[in-house]
Amino acid sequence: AHLLKKNHTDPHWEKKRGEVVVFESATLYGLLVYAQRRVAFAPINATLARDIFIRAALVAGESETRAVFLAHNVRLIRQIRELEHRTRRLDVLVDDELIFAFYERLIPADVTTGAEFERWRIGAERDNPKLLFLSRDELMKHQAAGITTDLFPKQLELHVIGGGLQLALDYHFEPGSARDGVTLTVPLIALNQVDAVQCEWLVPGMLKEKVHLMLKSLPQKLRRHLVPLPEYAAAFAERAAGPAAQSLIDALIEDIRTERGIVCMPTDFKRESLPLHLQLNFKVVDDQGRQLAMGRNWALLKSELSGAARAVFQRVAESETPSAKTDDHITDWDFNQLPDLLELPRGSGTLIGYPALVDDATYCSIEVFDTPDEADVQHRAGLRRLFRLQMKDQIKFLEKSLSSLQMAQVRASSVAWLAPAFPTYEQLREQVVTAALDRTCLVLPLPTDRREFLERKVDARGKLNLIAQEIARLVTTLIEQAATVQRKLQTLKAFPRLVADVEGHLSQLCAPNFIVATPPTQLAQFPRYLKAIELRMDKVKGDPARDAARSEEVAALVEPWRREVHARRGVSDPKLEEFRWLLEELRVSLFAQELKTPMPVSVKRLQKVWDGVRR
Repeated sequence: AHLLKKNHTDPHWEKKRGEVVVFESATLYGLLVYAQRRVAFAPINATLARDIFIRAALVAGESETRAVFLAHNVRLIRQIRELEHRTRRLDVLVDDELIFAFYERLIPADVTTGAEFERWRIGAERDNPKLLFLSRDELMKHQAAGITTDLFPKQLELHVIGGGLQLALDYHFEPGSARDGVTLTVPLIALNQVDAVQCEWLVPGMLKEKVHLMLKSLPQKLRRHLVPLPEYAAAFAERAAGPAAQSLIDALIEDIRTERGIVCMPTDFKRESLPLHLQLNFKVVDDQGRQLAMGRNWALLKSELSGAARAVFQRVAESETPSAKTDDHITDWDFNQLPDLLELPRGSGTLIGYPALVDDATYCSIEVFDTPDEADVQHRAGLRRLFRLQMKDQIKFLEKSLSSLQMAQVRASSVAWLAPAFPTYEQLREQVVTAALDRTCLVLPLPTDRREFLERKVDARGKLNLIAQEIARLVTTLIEQAATVQRKLQTLKAFPRLVADVEGHLSQLCAPNFIVATPPTQLAQFPRYLKAIELRMDKVKGDPARDAARSEEVAALVEPWRREVHARRGVSDPKLEEFRWLLEELRVSLFAQELKTPMPVSVKRLQKVWDGVRR
């Protein structure tokens, strides 16, 4: 054996063997005898073996020991590394060399394997059970002493009416990565209950930086009033501490107005300039935790998954909450009063369900929805259907009495921008009947029990036909006016901008289902709106420049309104709805002043109203 020349390579820790091993190869007179044989390294180099043992088994935590100290130390190190990702600072945890020095100082020089270490540890811990426990102070550098989990929580508590949700937060520091910043894990079932406004505020530890950069994005004429920006951002973060009641930008605008007397607009802030890590990242997962989608555009994620989320919510609500089980095939009010909401315990929080009567064409059912807005929409449709089912004979008689609408529909089909609103006579008639039902049966407050339902039905019977005929006459008048407008448009081909503007305006005004969707008081004003358009076309030849200038003034207000409506993705907003009708009155005032408006309107006045809407 002494003739063998041995060579050792790659000393390393092996967890299963509990010791440091090395690959050994041997040659005899230059001929290879064996290679890559694993042998204990301690007999070869005890000092280096001990060093590797401490670094791999203890510092890195790669040991099969069941000792409490190691689990404690590994957990503490992991928590501090997570804190580094939260604070986006890689200087919080001490170097591995300092952790190594801690163990190296305590462990005897002759301990080189897991078995030897266990024998020594058991005896040493009899005298001092906490001998090998690292402390938070020993692991954190002094300049990180102010960093706490209160500033960077592990969960975000989202508030919903009647309950709350605890959703997990994950921090990751990797600039350029899709995961950079903080990620909120949203179960699909809770997707529609997440408040995007609250999410704008991120977590307390990141708010100051976000506000600082938002202030920095302001135009210089506004920004100069807020210097020094870091101090203002820090003060705002303290003043705004607590649950988010409004969007971050709205809160910042209000704070600047209060503190400095300066009025900022939402458009003054360049939100697109914020780095990714200051925009919350959303990860939507299913019940098994599998990722369904991820991104920072919450509106887009919600639009793509809202339907699936609602289906899951309703399925769970029906299976887990006895009071949420849906009734079906309802044709009369023979059920109890619906509760305003239902609590659905889920994990560490509570989801809230909103019961509603649902229209199923030939009958109604009761279902539970995950948002009050959707429940309101569905409940109105369901209640309307229930009234129709209970007033079948009267509805049939009413439909026969509206036969005069056939000629009106034929006329409407020849008007390009009006035809989509009334594709067939049956659809036009249905809109008139539905609008009449809404005005008689769905007047607020809506019935909430059988007694109120029966009273409303009796009251509606005496009014339904009269109101339907009134709506039919108004629609016939509108169609006749529309035909006149169309003829005049065809004579103005020399003014393509005006033609495009008028056609776009009319297509929006007379969108599909507009008879039902338009509030009655506003629908009654449509003849005046169409007359104003006629007068505008009569005047354009006399002063086309004036018409173009006024058209641009209107467009400057219409475009921001359209963008805001689009951003709401179907969610109604009373302020935006009110502003829409003010825009119609502005058109009357600018293009047909002789028709007069029910209230004073001007470009300047509407700009002030719009500023209030945005705030």
